[in-house]
Amino acid sequence: MTDLSHFDCNGASNPNNNIFGLPFSEDDARLVILPIPWEVTVSYNAGTARAADHIFKASMQVDLFDADGKEAWKQGFYMRSPDKKILLKSDYLRKEAELYIDYTSKGELVEKNMFMCKSLKEINEGSAYLNNWVYEQTRSLLQKGKLVALLGGDHSTPLGYFKAIAEKHEEFGILQIDAHCDLRKSYEHFTYSHASIMYNALKDIPNLSRLVQVGVRDFCEEEWQYVRNSNNRVITYYDKSIKERLFEGEHWKQVADEIVAHLPKHVYVSFDIDGLDPKLCPNTGTPVPGGFETEQIYYLLKRVVQSGRQIIGFDLNEVGVGDNDWDANVGARVLWKLCNLLVASNN
Repeated sequence: MTDLSHFDCNGASNPNNNIFGLPFSEDDARLVILPIPWEVTVSYNAGTARAADHIFKASMQVDLFDADGKEAWKQGFYMRSPDKKILLKSDYLRKEAELYIDYTSKGELVEKNMFMCKSLKEINEGSAYLNNWVYEQTRSLLQKGKLVALLGGDHSTPLGYFKAIAEKHEEFGILQIDAHCDLRKSYEHFTYSHASIMYNALKDIPNLSRLVQVGVRDFCEEEWQYVRNSNNRVITYYDKSIKERLFEGEHWKQVADEIVAHLPKHVYVSFDIDGLDPKLCPNTGTPVPGGFETEQIYYLLKRVVQSGRQIIGFDLNEVGVGDNDWDANVGARVLWKLCNLLVASNN
């Protein structure tokens, strides 16, 4: 066990310690954060593959006291270093994807260009490799009794974790905070696109009984039809509908409790940072006007825990990299809240 008798939780963070300046090793930590430096299929702004390093640096400015967390951090949070081989693979395939996206965006046919056919095959195979790598890493940690958090990277990254956590729970739901549905069958012919993460999860994981999406405000007709035809396996709270209810006098507590009521006992939180107002995440991959304040989402997550439901894991994705580290600053604080709530929910 880590000796905290000489650790000053009110002092300046020691950058020689782990994330948030905490002095835990992976063996001693109850919660392990697995960074996924991957952004192969992003369709607009890049940079999130390197978000974990920026968030680590920004985390040193986060105060450890959390009134909602009940000193959960004392049970230990630890973040692994980003895997360099995964980052190199992402960088290589990202360049391939950029050329491919540029080619197809001009209306050119992929099957008429052997180089583009080869690129598409390599990208899809690389994404499948990443999914299996995430599955193996998270399954191993879960088997050791760890709580696990994923830190992206783009929003395609948690599919392997979904599969690992599905082996531990006969039934679970996902609470998705996001500006997008991510329900496209594929996007730009990428099977494991960041725009297809929830489509793939629902297709491949039968014990994912319910997906509740909150804050969606950018979606295509295919996704809208998917939600309508899902027989309530997918329940989407569109940003426009939420805002209109609040404008017309409803309280956020009413809406939040209604959202929570749709979730099963075990809840996985998938947090795409673009679910927030883009003033909080201006360099995220695909920013969209609208969205939430952090306090609204913190309140929603607190209501999940207070309802007696159990948060079983989470991912935080699409944190951008800007010139002044504002995105990382917000990302670090969101990560801190999620870590505390995950541990508190499992006490």
